[in-house]
Amino acid sequence: MNNQSQAYSIKDLENLSGVKAHTIRIWEKRYHLLEPNRTNTNIRTYNMKSLKKLLSVSFLVNCGYKISRVSKLTEEEVEQYLKGIVSKKTTVDRSLNSLKLAMLNFNTSLFLDTYEELRKDLGFLDIFYDVFIPFLNEVGILWQSNTINGTHEHFVTNIIEQKMWVEIDRLQQKTTNAEKTFVLFLPAGEVSDLSLLFLNTIILSKGYKTIFLGQNVSLDYLKILAELQSDLVFVSYFTLMPYSEDVNKYINTFKKEICIPNKHEFWVMGRQLNNVVVPMSALIKVIHSFKDFEKIVK
Repeated sequence: MNNQSQAYSIKDLENLSGVKAHTIRIWEKRYHLLEPNRTNTNIRTYNMKSLKKLLSVSFLVNCGYKISRVSKLTEEEVEQYLKGIVSKKTTVDRSLNSLKLAMLNFNTSLFLDTYEELRKDLGFLDIFYDVFIPFLNEVGILWQSNTINGTHEHFVTNIIEQKMWVEIDRLQQKTTNAEKTFVLFLPAGEVSDLSLLFLNTIILSKGYKTIFLGQNVSLDYLKILAELQSDLVFVSYFTLMPYSEDVNKYINTFKKEICIPNKHEFWVMGRQLNNVVVPMSALIKVIHSFKDFEKIVK
C-alpha cells in the first residue's frame, strides 16, 4: 500500500483527529491548512500527509496555540513546537496521535519508538491505563465506523501483546509473595486474551505467582488443577463467552465443582457481566474495572 496516496474522506479525518468536519472546512478555506484532492463528483479526499498535519495542528490548538498562528508554521517549526511541550498529559496525547499514524501505516518502528519514549517517563501499568486503554477504545470505535478495518486492529493488539509478554517475563523473575497463586484462563470459546494478559501483569506486579492458561480452557482441565494445588484464585475475563444468559449458570457450576470442594476463589471480569446480576460470596468476586482489580490484589 502506498500510504501517501491512501485516500481518506473528511469524515475519516474527523473520526481520526477529533476535529469536526465543519472546522476542517473552515481551516481549509480561511487558513489553507490542507489541500484536499477532489473526485469527479467534487468530494474531498485526503492523503496520509494531510492526516499527519491535521493531527499535529489540532494537538497544538488543544494546547492553547491559535490556529491563525499554527497554520503559518512550516513542518519543521511544527515539530519544534511539539517537542517543546513536555507535560504528562500532552506526552500522552502526542503518543496517541503517533500510535494512530503507526496503525494506519502498519509502521512497527513508529509504534515501538513511541512506546520507548513513553517508557522513559512512565511505568508499564501507567502506559496501559493512560495510553493503551484509551487507544484501544478508539481503535474499536474507528473499526465500528469503518474508518479502519480488522487488519489495523490485529496489527496494534499483537504489538501491545508482545510488549506485555516482555513485561510479564521481567516480573516473573521477581515473585516474592507465596501466600496464594492466581490461575488465569479464558472459558471455552473465548479467544481474546489481551485483557487477561493485563490482569496477569497487575498480579505479577504485586509479587504473586501466576499460572497463565490463556484461551479456550474447559472446566474439566481446571478441575484437575484445582485438586492438585491449594490456595488458588481463579481469574477469568468474559468478553464474548459465555453468553449473557449463560453467565450465572457457568459461575454456579464453577463454584460447585471447583471452588467449594477445594476452597478456591473465583474472580471474574468482562463486558458479558454488564447486564447480569451475579450473586457475590466469599468465593466469588465480580470486579468491574482494572483499577478495582488492582486494589483488590493486595
